[in-house]
Amino acid sequence: MMKIIADMHMHTVASTHAYSTVKEMAEAARDRGLEFIAITDHTPDSTDGPHIWHFHNLHKAIPRELFGVKIVYGAESSVVDFDGNIDLPDKECDGLDWIIGSVHLDMIPALSSGTREQNTNVYLGLAKNPRIDVIGHPANLQFPFDCERAVRAFKEYDKIVEVNESTLLWKNSESGYRELLPVCKKYGVRLIVNSDAHFYASVGKAERSLALLKELSYPEELIVNLDREKMLHYINRKNIIFSGWNPQPGR
Repeated sequence: MMKIIADMHMHTVASTHAYSTVKEMAEAARDRGLEFIAITDHTPDSTDGPHIWHFHNLHKAIPRELFGVKIVYGAESSVVDFDGNIDLPDKECDGLDWIIGSVHLDMIPALSSGTREQNTNVYLGLAKNPRIDVIGHPANLQFPFDCERAVRAFKEYDKIVEVNESTLLWKNSESGYRELLPVCKKYGVRLIVNSDAHFYASVGKAERSLALLKELSYPEELIVNLDREKMLHYINRKNIIFSGWNPQPGR
């Protein structure tokens, strides 16, 4: 039975439509048996994003381990144009461990769904951005794109594609994932299964996502947060080097 050991997408009270603290998220992760969590609040230009100082201060204020759970400093950054640019400046990205790049049609007024070609260019731009680790919840039926071209780019630039439990539950993105995931499987693209929790009770919950992946016979070796060594590899590829998890307080 598949079980995730890391939940690498969640929002705290720093994102104003989320409702739990870092402490509550870490405690919930411990109770769910997780080894790692990433704190990935929205970025400043987003509708509910915190001030930029939030991201400057993560490594100073929050320890690398709470309740036996390892803490990764991150952000979910929103796409702002059809070139796939995001709303977190490079300097802030370079000070963090983990960047999710996501399309948010309801949060960034400057971006709306365009033509299929324009939408595809968004994902090509995200793929080429070396600061992006994860392609966030790319299954929005209101944002159609060329899965084949996008997935080839995800593979070429070694991006992780997210299967997002919250969007499966709230926004009925299952049809989008049923189109996307077989293409990811065809090209051997790595996935990550995340809760996108906005409240502590949702941390680590991924039952619907895992059931869909099992139904589609997605290879377990391509799901990075089922395995500690794979998870460490992707956390460490920005030269953080959490060797056996013994990181410095900040980067």
